[in-house]
Amino acid sequence: MKPSTPKGTRDFLPGVVQRRNYIFNIIRTVFEKYGYQPIETPAMENLETLTGKYGDEGDRLIFKVLARGEKLDKALQSSDLNSLAEEALRYDLTVPFARFVVQHQNDLAFPFRRYQIQPVWRADRPQKGRYREFYQCDADVVGTDSLRCEVEYVQIFDEVFSKLGLPVEIRINNRKLLTALAKYVGEADRIIPLTIAIDKLDKMSVDQVLADLNEQGFSAAATEKLRQVLEIAKLDIDSASLLSKVDKLMGDIPEAKLGLEELQFIFQKVKALGLGSAKLRFDLSLARGLNYYTGAIFEVLPLTEAQVGSICGGGRYDDLTGIFGMKGMSGVGISFGADRIYDILEATGKFPNTDTESTQILFLNFGEAEADFAHEIASQLRLSGVKAELYPDAAKLKKQMKYADDKQIPHVVIIGENELKNKMVSVKNMLTGEQVKLDFNGLLAKFGAL
Repeated sequence: MKPSTPKGTRDFLPGVVQRRNYIFNIIRTVFEKYGYQPIETPAMENLETLTGKYGDEGDRLIFKVLARGEKLDKALQSSDLNSLAEEALRYDLTVPFARFVVQHQNDLAFPFRRYQIQPVWRADRPQKGRYREFYQCDADVVGTDSLRCEVEYVQIFDEVFSKLGLPVEIRINNRKLLTALAKYVGEADRIIPLTIAIDKLDKMSVDQVLADLNEQGFSAAATEKLRQVLEIAKLDIDSASLLSKVDKLMGDIPEAKLGLEELQFIFQKVKALGLGSAKLRFDLSLARGLNYYTGAIFEVLPLTEAQVGSICGGGRYDDLTGIFGMKGMSGVGISFGADRIYDILEATGKFPNTDTESTQILFLNFGEAEADFAHEIASQLRLSGVKAELYPDAAKLKKQMKYADDKQIPHVVIIGENELKNKMVSVKNMLTGEQVKLDFNGLLAKFGAL
């Protein structure tokens, strides 16, 4: 039987890992520039830590870890299915972070800014751009309700994607507006199914979403009023004009008034600070289905022909730590979907060759004495930051050259009997075929500055 990975998971070859690290390094550098510190949490959490935090749909996608040994035997004998699993793979990085903050609150300085780059798991149906194991790159700040944090997240999105050379649109809404919308259509007590339905608008038409709500018992009057709002949301007008229309429609509802004020603050500050290549747009239909969001919510979409859906998300949560007993700890965070970002950079040819290459110089091996000399020089080059390797065996020249071609190594160094005698090396450019002889100092001078 041919070996394979589970559906929705992948192996990563060296070239892919180097490109992924290129993305991670840019994100990490920007996070640290804004004062965020790295943390890590376990792949597994207690099941009770995760359940009830993502809504019914999210809970169904949690990978549960089966009990082992005596616990499993006891559960099976008692037919107590609830005790079959006490642990689960983390669904995202935000809920584990909330648990982390509560558990380590005496060791942290608040407001606490953290970033985390680790894999998460979801028992989803694998499809293009959707995996069951994937990396998230998160940044969160807890211990402040200042909207300047949201402003900085817009800047972080802009800076990361400017460095990646990827034009994006940052979409923003506020969950307070969605609460107001539920009141506006007469379904104030059904905010969760309403937001879950609206969150499907990127995959379903307005008619399909409204039909789904009708099946859930929403009245015809409610869905008709919702249709009017969603038609306004689709208007091709600037964000300020759209905010004004929403204000006229729902501005007398307290939650709408507050949500609009928060969004206007963010837009005003971002406009004053300026953006690079990113665009910021108000999107009233943006819902984000996670139940813990309470304020501003974000999604980032690439402005390219490649269709991979949103590549970032996030939002404000006023009391996520409260579910673990620590009340009044407001926070806001964002998450970069590294796998989707990789897919779109690859599809659009945005990866730079120079930043993702591995070995820069390969020393060919012609025997023990030649290899000793090559090893000495390679060590000196590595001290100068050059990526250099020595072919470990004195194999046939054809085999060593093929190795250089397969790894796309741009230069090979040849040290034969004559070179060894004269303390010289021959350097061949694998792309042009040009070959030059250099002494030890000349080689250091040529490659030490790479």
